[in-house]
Amino acid sequence: MNDRRRSLQWLLGLSALPLIYAGVTRATTPAAPPLRKTKAQWAALLPASAYQVLFEEGTERAGTSPLNAEKRDGTFACAACNLPLFDSAAKYESGTGWPSFWQALPGAVATRTDFKLIFPRTEYHCSRCGGHQGHIFDDGPQPTGKRYCNNGVALQFVPRGQPLPELRT
Repeated sequence: MNDRRRSLQWLLGLSALPLIYAGVTRATTPAAPPLRKTKAQWAALLPASAYQVLFEEGTERAGTSPLNAEKRDGTFACAACNLPLFDSAAKYESGTGWPSFWQALPGAVATRTDFKLIFPRTEYHCSRCGGHQGHIFDDGPQPTGKRYCNNGVALQFVPRGQPLPELRT
């Protein structure tokens, strides 16, 4: 009886690991001080489609973002807080229908594991405002082998030579 009880406790503990791990954010050194706003404040500042993706962790339909075809030299910034997230030199055509990058700017994103589709995926967010950007996969090009699959509505593009928007306060 004691062995059965111990086995049951072990199995229950093991089954809770994904729930515990899902909330773990891998630390990065943020590129800027954190920006905290309530969901109501973000909803008042952003278009509904951007708010849904950034702060309700929605996903835009594949192939709907004009940023997927953006090929100019420049910077992709968070649509919520304006933090620069990606340089255009790291953008590539992944064939997925979403803007894809093989590397984020240093300190620009934070990651955590999500289990929304049962199997674990690495989700990434803006390190400043926490806005959901997309997921990272291990099927990207070299030199990193990563694919940062980003929701276009969560980004804004600033062509090289134009000033980056000021960080939102």
